[in-house]
Amino acid sequence: MIIFRYLFRQVFSTMLAVTLILLLVFMSGRFIKYLAQAAAGGLSPDVLFNIMAFRLPGFLELILPLGFFIGVLLAYGRMYLESEMTVLHACGYSEGRLYRDTLLMSFLVAAVVGGMSLWASPAGMQQVERIFEEQSKLTEFEMLLPGNFQKLKSGNRVTYTQALSDDKRTMFNVFISEPSRQTEGASLIYAREGYQQINAETGERFLVLRSGRRYEGRPGAADFQVLEFETYGIRIDQPDAEKRSVKEEAIPSNELLGSDDSELRALLHWRLGLPALVPVVTLLALSLCRVNPRQGRFFHLFPAMIIYVAYLGLLIVARKSVAKQEVSEFALWGVHAVFLAISLGLLSRSLWWPRLMSVFRRAHASD
Repeated sequence: MIIFRYLFRQVFSTMLAVTLILLLVFMSGRFIKYLAQAAAGGLSPDVLFNIMAFRLPGFLELILPLGFFIGVLLAYGRMYLESEMTVLHACGYSEGRLYRDTLLMSFLVAAVVGGMSLWASPAGMQQVERIFEEQSKLTEFEMLLPGNFQKLKSGNRVTYTQALSDDKRTMFNVFISEPSRQTEGASLIYAREGYQQINAETGERFLVLRSGRRYEGRPGAADFQVLEFETYGIRIDQPDAEKRSVKEEAIPSNELLGSDDSELRALLHWRLGLPALVPVVTLLALSLCRVNPRQGRFFHLFPAMIIYVAYLGLLIVARKSVAKQEVSEFALWGVHAVFLAISLGLLSRSLWWPRLMSVFRRAHASD
């Protein structure tokens, strides 16, 4: 038990560090995409971190298997390099026990990955879809960001406000540009402040501007019309709620069980297969982590990563082929079976090859 706790600590500390780095890389790219949407007025900045939090299980279900794979490679590679494994084997801790304990760790990780792929990730995507649907119902006024020129959902009006009040109900130093309805030119409006007002009878919303001017005319011409106003109202278009089709990733797993749709069946087998990925790559890591002091700790990391990328890439290709009904829906499990055979073959080779070389050396020495 003491040795198991030691191995557990070594593997999972390395896995945690690798997972955090990979998570930062993947989430940063997605966050930049959402941040660009918020800067363009498509999303409210207040919901960005909620979206990233709900998408976290979807990232982890793919990152955790890779993190555990690299964790075993690096942790055990260091132990072989520093002769810790040699000492453990000399003290009676056999390679069979090492494989058994490592597989036990992999089953724990596989259970977490299974919980995320089958329940947490679809539930998180449902919340993301709900947020996007709520964002599609917001008016232009509610999507304004102070200090930015924004071309909003109407597509014709460019709005700028220097600042918003703390309750975000009042704008200060407002600038609005839109095509003129009377001439071929533009209509420019400036006001010191503006606020949203709702008609109690019709429910229509208006942007009420105070203490400003309206300029209307063609750019380059000298016949601009200037209108000073104390109060000026602009009707705010009430957007229709976008009918967003629920993404496949947001469909609960229990609803996929009885589906005859090929894409949904492919998604079901993908979710079920992600936990199976963990023990297979664990056997692969066990077969490749053995190094000697002359090779270095990272000697087998590059070929191991190539095999892992090929494994995951073939799973993605198989999922797409199943969705297109080009192959059987059990093609994903065929990929798992192939790489399980490869892992077992490499693992058995790592066991008998050193013994065979030792026999050859003794025979050569006796000659």
